Amino acid sequence: MHAYRSHTCAGLNKDQVGQTVRLAGWVHRIRDHGGVLFIDLRDHYGITQLICDPDSPAFADVEKVRSEWCIRIDGDVKARDESLINPKLPTGEIEVFVREIEVLGAAEELPLIVFGDQEYPEETRLRYRYLDLRREVMQRNMALRSDVVRSLRQKMWDRDFREYQTPIITASSPEGARDFLVPSRLHPGKFYALPQAPQQFKQLIMVSGFDKYFQIAPCFRDEDPRADRSPTDFYQLDMEMSFVSQQDVFDTISPVIAGVFEEFGGGRTVDAPSEWPQISYRDAALWYGSDKPDLRNPIKMQVVSEHFAGSGFAIFAKLLEQDGTQIRAIPAPTGGSRKFCDRMNAFAQKEGLPGMGYIFWREKTADAVAQELGITVKEAQAKLKSGEIEGGMEAAGPLAKNIGPERTEAIRQQLGLGIGDAAFFLGGKPKAFESVAGRARNVIGEELGLTDKNRFAFAWIVDFPIYEKDEESGKIDFEHNPFSMPQGGMSALEGDPLDVLGYQYDLACNGYELVSGAIRNHRPEIMFKAFEIAGYGKDEVEKRFGGMVNAFRFGAPPHGGCAAGIDRIVMLLADEANIREVIMFPMNQRAEDLMMGAPSEPTSDQLMELSLRVIPQEK
Repeated sequence: MHAYRSHTCAGLNKDQVGQTVRLAGWVHRIRDHGGVLFIDLRDHYGITQLICDPDSPAFADVEKVRSEWCIRIDGDVKARDESLINPKLPTGEIEVFVREIEVLGAAEELPLIVFGDQEYPEETRLRYRYLDLRREVMQRNMALRSDVVRSLRQKMWDRDFREYQTPIITASSPEGARDFLVPSRLHPGKFYALPQAPQQFKQLIMVSGFDKYFQIAPCFRDEDPRADRSPTDFYQLDMEMSFVSQQDVFDTISPVIAGVFEEFGGGRTVDAPSEWPQISYRDAALWYGSDKPDLRNPIKMQVVSEHFAGSGFAIFAKLLEQDGTQIRAIPAPTGGSRKFCDRMNAFAQKEGLPGMGYIFWREKTADAVAQELGITVKEAQAKLKSGEIEGGMEAAGPLAKNIGPERTEAIRQQLGLGIGDAAFFLGGKPKAFESVAGRARNVIGEELGLTDKNRFAFAWIVDFPIYEKDEESGKIDFEHNPFSMPQGGMSALEGDPLDVLGYQYDLACNGYELVSGAIRNHRPEIMFKAFEIAGYGKDEVEKRFGGMVNAFRFGAPPHGGCAAGIDRIVMLLADEANIREVIMFPMNQRAEDLMMGAPSEPTSDQLMELSLRVIPQEK
């Protein structure tokens, strides 16, 4: 028999009844039923129930074991009584009577309990991550991550891509975040950088004549953490193709992403790639207040400025006299109650706004009918109850009173709302309130039950503007990826920079950005012109991106690609709200590894060898 096990803890059933087996794993749970000991033995694959009583020669040793001890046992497989069968376990029809036990690794008092669903502070979970990872949900999440990576890799090979590895130690290159720098011992005073992405290398692979590339690539960025982003490193499915258009990239990566969500989505609906809308960046901002919209929520915001211009609502009317301002409405089907409207008003105040205007529509009250017909309230109530007259609909809320019935009705018709519905309003320069409007849209969809929780809804966000103007200085700078090919090529750069759109795109799913990519600017003359508009001279471009620019002088093919965030994909599939739940050994919010003690202070010898000196921070 094998030194440690003949079966896994998920490998036994009634077919093995009567056999002598050997199992190894961790003590998951111990129960003492009047001198008869029951132990749930756990390994990566599952759980088997052990039983031991005073008739066993191992009983005295079994009595000593505690939770999370690692043990090996020999025993006899017995059938459970029919009333004691556990249908939730693959091994639920049997139990193993222990005849011999060996302690492989005793455990001290546990800082966190593996059995059960107890909540522990993140600091405890990360400091003792190896214990945290023993929990069933974490075992499941990490297995899911591994399976997703395997599936992505196979799907890319099935599409005739080959996997190539790019350097981990390279030159510093601005990619939109801070680099992690690595000091050079052989070249004192100079630094390598960990790659923020394989961006330049994968483009150089295309210039080198390789038609299709992909890689499960580690990326390193010194970023501020948030729930869907690691502060230090992450993994992405990186791909690039030559001689392709934007649509070719979509047609290649869409079935890969959809296939993974169908395979691991647990039966949730996955929109077919042919149904994924392509929404311009500007429309996404207008309709959803975000360039990564959650399309499970059907609410689409609209501009309603015309109905407030010159109206009796002075705040909005005066606001619209300023250039570049708008009033936008967030429809809220079924949200037509004062209680809900007050709740959303409180949400806006928490977001730092003075409030959020609203109108809601309801059936006319007897008071309103009485006033309209010149009869008493009691008469109106009787006529409404008998059906002699129909009550109709009325608008309620401060805004309705201020702008009057005609404007209110025009808003209702534009938004397609009726009795029992509401609308909320925000105004100003769009960039100042769009993100708050987007969050309000999400909250409204959630609270009113409009968001379909059983669905993965995808959308390609396209037509990103390349440039933006600083409101104060008037300076033109890059708003998005400066290496995207401008739509229209060189001729597009001759007009107003703010009208220039790039062949750049993101794939959004359920409110998260999953994929980002572009058709690359592979023409040196167009690249120099694009940077010149943003105030970067030719010499500076050569200095920063010389390796890539030089390569483009030697017959660079048109090329493009994208990268899909593996951590976020797994986070969505696992239905987790925090990316740290799907990363094996994540950092905490302060970019610290509490388990390994990183970052740590270097020794004096290390600093001397690297010709470095640490300057103490002033407190």
